[in-house]
Amino acid sequence: MSIQAHGDSRPIPAPGTMGVDFEQRVDFDRLRSYRLARARAALEASELGALLLFDVNNVRYVTSTAIGEWSRDKMTRYALLTRTGEPHVWDFGSAAKHHRLYCPWLETDHIHAGLLGLRGAIDPQAGLFAGAAAEIVSLLKEAGVEKMPLGIDIVELPLIFELQKLGLTVRDGQQTMHDAREIKSWDEILLLSTSAALVDGAYQDIVEALKPGIRENQIVALATKKLYELGSDDVESINAVSGERCNPHPHNFSDRLIRPGDQAFFDIMSAFNGYRTCYYRTFNVGFATTPQRDAYKRAREWIDASIALIRPGITTDVVARVWPKAEDFGFTSEMEAFGLQFGHGLGLALHERPVISRLNSIEHPMEIKEGMVFALETYCPASDGFSAARIEEEIVVTKSGASVITRFPAQELFVANAYDFGAQPR
Repeated sequence: MSIQAHGDSRPIPAPGTMGVDFEQRVDFDRLRSYRLARARAALEASELGALLLFDVNNVRYVTSTAIGEWSRDKMTRYALLTRTGEPHVWDFGSAAKHHRLYCPWLETDHIHAGLLGLRGAIDPQAGLFAGAAAEIVSLLKEAGVEKMPLGIDIVELPLIFELQKLGLTVRDGQQTMHDAREIKSWDEILLLSTSAALVDGAYQDIVEALKPGIRENQIVALATKKLYELGSDDVESINAVSGERCNPHPHNFSDRLIRPGDQAFFDIMSAFNGYRTCYYRTFNVGFATTPQRDAYKRAREWIDASIALIRPGITTDVVARVWPKAEDFGFTSEMEAFGLQFGHGLGLALHERPVISRLNSIEHPMEIKEGMVFALETYCPASDGFSAARIEEEIVVTKSGASVITRFPAQELFVANAYDFGAQPR
């Protein structure tokens, strides 16, 4: 089933975290086939003979293997996809043996144990880079593509040097992989919708707990616990920002105590089967002031204006122009304000195509296409000088426009555990 076949008359489902026989849900064989076919097509359309991939999201996209968040910054796992062959994957120690048992969609002799430099922890003179380069060149020759450029996404520099010594021409492969990944299949959309549904549940727990005396880091802890209980396979990060920390946005959490009347916003970056969320909500604690409500109203107007524009064929500069300039909300440049009035693709990575902002989209727009999934987020400082509102919605681009898959209430400022001032003694 495709996004086109689903149509626009029904909401995009979040069908649950289990496979069942009584409903059509995510078809993982179809998902694996779609992703590999997209990567092959992007490779075929490029100047490259092969892709050598170290970005764990690209490795997962092409090989459907993963060993968790631990591997994200180790530069240990990698994959090779040539124009003419099946994908190879190199993994950490016994993970390779595990893949041979449990990943029948990969050819057994294409699954290798591998290790390079662990980001410099192993000296290049140990010979691991040289050995890997020789093995890669041998596979490229076997596939008949050794004379064509090799695309690489991210890499430790010693491997580049060793590949160049062996006569290879190296090019940027990350753009080719973004070409592959920008349009989501129906199965990917279901996974993204389910991932958002897990965060819906975490926000319910947050608003119930959001009372004076709880700390920002305690909110992070309870949300993380809830997400893993619901089925998340990776809680990448949670921002928790309250009170005077709201303006300027610090992009982290602290041990600050929540106080009455605080404005507080949260961003939950979690994943289900690898597919990620970026999902802000703003709340007030007990009561809200007029400046806080005004800031929220403006942030909501900005995000609604951008959502209303989304449809296939529109370009990202049109979306970026409905958001305020950096100078209009207290910043000196678009670089300083980057990420506050913002859009970014979602998939196996937190930031995919399209990236929408005044910094890059006005001069270098890109077309929005049916099947893209991305987040739109706005930020508005309050006139009190320290509060601020932050809203984010995740959308699927359908034939007729934007379908929002983030459901926790956000049309108006949500006051958590509101005080009933009328019931207070005079």
